[in-house]
Amino acid sequence: MKSVKKLLADKSQSYIWSVSPDTTVIEALFLMAEKNIGAVVVLDGEKLVGIFSERDYARKGIVQGRKAKSTPISEVMTSKVFTVTPEMDIRECMKLFSEKKFRHLPVMEEERVIGVLSIGDIVNSIMKEQVDHIQFLEGYITNA
Repeated sequence: MKSVKKLLADKSQSYIWSVSPDTTVIEALFLMAEKNIGAVVVLDGEKLVGIFSERDYARKGIVQGRKAKSTPISEVMTSKVFTVTPEMDIRECMKLFSEKKFRHLPVMEEERVIGVLSIGDIVNSIMKEQVDHIQFLEGYITNA
């Protein structure tokens, strides 16, 4: 199974979209809409302090009556962030996604965010791996 490092290298877009804790929710939502992403990491300088997703806004913003234009990300972000390392296997990532019920995992190396994986990244990688395996087996069978 592929490592997180290999999956990050294979991603077509590897830029890390981030906001600061004092960024307003509306600014983060505009960034997420513009970049077509479901979450941004929250950095205080280079230190990871949280992650903000569409789900955070729905559950901690809208439902609780907070205004997107005046609410800072620090009030609605998830501050207990689960992270992975480049050496981890993507199977371990899937286990975290399933057990913890979230969709984005920051990748950390020496206290620094070096990427973000989504559940879609993992699923697409697994599907590609399976297609490659099937093609290999079909080639083996037809050439045998």
